[in-house]
Amino acid sequence: MSEMNEYTPELFELVDEEGNKKNFELIDAAEIEGEQYYAMVPAIENDDFLNADCDLVILKVIEENGEEILASIDDDDEFDRVSGIFLERMQEVFEEEL
Repeated sequence: MSEMNEYTPELFELVDEEGNKKNFELIDAAEIEGEQYYAMVPAIENDDFLNADCDLVILKVIEENGEEILASIDDDDEFDRVSGIFLERMQEVFEEEL
C-alpha cells in the first residue's frame, strides 16, 4: 500500500460543560494576532460518515493554572473574525484541489 494514501488524523477528546466526551479532528491551526486557535470537526467514529454532523468548531488555546487548554470563544467579534479567517483558508485549499 502506498504511503501517500495513508492518513492519520490528529484527534482531540473534548469535554463539554455537562461532562460529555466527544472526539474531534483537527483540520487547521493558526496564530492570529498573537493567539493560537484550532479549527476542528467532530471525528467520524463509524461508517455512516456521509450523514455525520460536520459542524466546524473553533477553539482558542488559553493558559489556566500553568496548563494550556482549549476554550470556546465567548467574544462574538473575536469569533466572527477568527472563523472568517479559517473559512477563507479552507476555501483556498479546496480551490487549489480543483
